[in-house]
Amino acid sequence: MGHGIAYSGLPDGSHVRIAVVAARWNGFLVEPMLAEAVKALAEVGAPPAEIVRVPGAFELPVAAKRAVSSRRFDAVLCLGAVIRGDTPHFDFVAGEAARGIQEVAVQTGVPVLFGVLTTNTLAQAEERADPARANKGREFALGAVETVLALRSLGPTSF
Repeated sequence: MGHGIAYSGLPDGSHVRIAVVAARWNGFLVEPMLAEAVKALAEVGAPPAEIVRVPGAFELPVAAKRAVSSRRFDAVLCLGAVIRGDTPHFDFVAGEAARGIQEVAVQTGVPVLFGVLTTNTLAQAEERADPARANKGREFALGAVETVLALRSLGPTSF
């Protein structure tokens, strides 16, 4: 299975407005992803992202919906980290965050990206948040820009 970005070069983000909704819970993981996302958006020429912080991953969908409803953004990137523990809490938080984020995107036609680490261990999460290793913030941000551009190429929406 291949990894990395499927298109060649970087997308032109100069006309793509992004909101980033970032969870404070597990901030030591979320903040490095946020920093890499902001750097990637600047690299593709996107206007500075508006950053909104919420308590945790469970609150990401409602904040994403409010950002979409404002009509100020072309996409919303949701960042968080949920690590499996000894209780079913992980399943509820990760599953409902994913479902809610997807629901906002499908209902509105606005890309709302699931940039939530859902890992079995802290070590896996640390690897995916570490800028020197596999930090996913850049990948999520470029995915937001690419998705906006892809949808624009399909023409106007009826939503």
